[in-house]
Amino acid sequence: MMDASQGYHQIMLAPEDRKKVSFITYEGTFCYVAIPFSLKNAGATYQRLVDKIFCPQIGRNVEVYVDDMLVKSKKAADHVKDLEETFSVLRKYKLKLNPAKCTFGVQGGCFLGFMVTQKGIEANPLKIKAIINMKAPTCLNKAQRLTGRIAALSRFISKSAEKSLPFFKMLRKAKTFEWGTPCQLAFEELKAYLARLPLLVKPSPGEALNLYLSAAPRLSAPYSFGKKTENNYLYTT
Repeated sequence: MMDASQGYHQIMLAPEDRKKVSFITYEGTFCYVAIPFSLKNAGATYQRLVDKIFCPQIGRNVEVYVDDMLVKSKKAADHVKDLEETFSVLRKYKLKLNPAKCTFGVQGGCFLGFMVTQKGIEANPLKIKAIINMKAPTCLNKAQRLTGRIAALSRFISKSAEKSLPFFKMLRKAKTFEWGTPCQLAFEELKAYLARLPLLVKPSPGEALNLYLSAAPRLSAPYSFGKKTENNYLYTT
């Protein structure tokens, strides 16, 4: 797992475009020579860059999102070769890494807020713990904080919208706060569910999958494919 140093500042601006990102100080007017973090399309520009330079590797031995990179190998013996291939690309395009945020030779870790391991993708334990250790909300702001935390884990929670329905019904009454029995029961059931979240893994080639439609009398959601195994894995597409 690697992190680029200084992010957008590694992409130089064309000389004719530098005047578009000028700024005024008491010593005069200056222009950025590299992409500033405040530029609206900086993230999209950086993503296009890494998508282009890592195109032959993405999906094979590299996953990259903006300045966060993950080098993956199926066999430990291949990992050094995969790293060498990645480093050669970084060296070719003169991109630098932040050593303090790089980790090598691990079987798992936190990547983009999720726990990525050789088995699959797991929810971040810190996000789960934040809800489990949370006390019942006593005001609208705390209830909104709860729904925000649930949203961050929604892909791991089956029928997350239905499980959160009592909270959203309560939030519709913006002028009043009423944490009734339905909310408390839903809150306790949610905590119990979070203690046994499934693991998201890639579908196994040739294996039959079941089709689940996430729907309820009051809610509907897109189609999702999956098959829960005896190991509590959930295949996703």
